[in-house]
Amino acid sequence: MQLTVAGQVFAVTGAAQGIGAAIVRTLAGSGATVAAMDIDDAGLTPLAGLPGVSCHAGDLGRQESARALCETVLDRHGRVDGLITAAGGVRGQVGRPLDTVDEADWRAIFAANVDAVMWCAQALTPGMKAAGAGRIVTISSGAGLKPSLTGIQAYTAAKHALVGLTKQLALELGQSGITVNSVAPGFILSNPSSEKQWQAFGPDRQKRIIESIHLRRLGQADDIANAVAFLCSRQADWITGQILQVDGGHG
Repeated sequence: MQLTVAGQVFAVTGAAQGIGAAIVRTLAGSGATVAAMDIDDAGLTPLAGLPGVSCHAGDLGRQESARALCETVLDRHGRVDGLITAAGGVRGQVGRPLDTVDEADWRAIFAANVDAVMWCAQALTPGMKAAGAGRIVTISSGAGLKPSLTGIQAYTAAKHALVGLTKQLALELGQSGITVNSVAPGFILSNPSSEKQWQAFGPDRQKRIIESIHLRRLGQADDIANAVAFLCSRQADWITGQILQVDGGHG
């Protein structure tokens, strides 16, 4: 079976590195047109030369700037058939005691992991509704289903919120032909933040984590990108409101 995404236009947030960049490459390599979006303008540079890829830099965590960036994408491509929200992560943070967490760090994680999804969906779904079809795939986490290995309170709270938002949007948008699903990765070494987390665990905890995974390895960004490509394809037409755990069999 060959997945059908060719000819479709997708917007991918968090595209400058890791999972987001892998999603861009996977979709573009399958014949889709991809608008790569990220706050990190320089990080988008390696994607700029890929066939079918345009790059758009801006802050997606604020409603006004997210709408403006989405309008730039629509002006460039004429339409967006699907939105994949890979922006988020731990924003360079590591786990620390509850009484040491400050408001700025808490809000930074929520802005990236939840607010950006809401504002991009708000800006791009009108066109999908008009077309009578569309795809939204959020990147949540195992931390959105149970306590987080990272120990970062804001991260697990934000990912739980994102799972809830995904399910609510699936209910609201289904009547317009738009499917909304989430991929929940296990631990992926895909960017500097995840590398920092991994090193903070130390050798003993790293060993325990590997041994708790059925396939006895950490995930790779391409593992997640392949799952996203399936959910974006015509082969996933009757799948919505689902949280697909891609974690190597964990826990």
